[in-house]
Amino acid sequence: MKILLIEDEQNLADFMAKGLLQAGHIVEVSHNGAKGLEIAGSDTFDLILLDLMLPGTNGYDILTNLRSFNIFTPVLIISALSDSSHVVKGLDMGAVDYIKKPFDWEELLARIRVIQKKLINIQTPKIIIDDMTIDLGSRKVTRAEKEIRLTAKEFVLLEYLARNANRIVSKNQIMENVWEMDFDPGSNIVEVHIHGLRKKIDKGSDNPLIETVLGLGYSLKGEKS
Repeated sequence: MKILLIEDEQNLADFMAKGLLQAGHIVEVSHNGAKGLEIAGSDTFDLILLDLMLPGTNGYDILTNLRSFNIFTPVLIISALSDSSHVVKGLDMGAVDYIKKPFDWEELLARIRVIQKKLINIQTPKIIIDDMTIDLGSRKVTRAEKEIRLTAKEFVLLEYLARNANRIVSKNQIMENVWEMDFDPGSNIVEVHIHGLRKKIDKGSDNPLIETVLGLGYSLKGEKS
């Protein structure tokens, strides 16, 4: 899933982002409530992990604004506010689940899987662009009805490009969302994986999908259905 993590505690946010990435998710992190709300409104996510005690715009404010903006992304609250009144308030305001800090990591992953299964049951877990189909449930990719075998990292990279289809994503954005790493101008890890992915996705096709935009980044071009 594509997950937005809004958590102001830097070390915890880094730990969670790394763990979610290792579990196969795409993660974007915000350490500020107002910025997190802005990101939630400008992009599409499958799940928001939300702390309540945030500087400036707190978690309750974010929940209120999400609903007023007609953003119905599932929200899982992760908070040190353990009193039952806070749990009830968060759930009544639209959160789908509430987990108390400190939490067990495997329990959090299990709760995320429950939410993921519910999403799969109410929506087709596929991204279709031109003649390519990405099945998010089985993690299978086909093009022109021919299966394409990808590594785990290639799949996450392709999913990130597909979710941002027809938009240019920079090398920096890819590093942050696929590898959860700060931009390293000396690293060619993105170029290497794009090259390998392009060979598998576009090989033998008269209609290449992955485009390099010089000086800006990469874009997966095609009609999304």
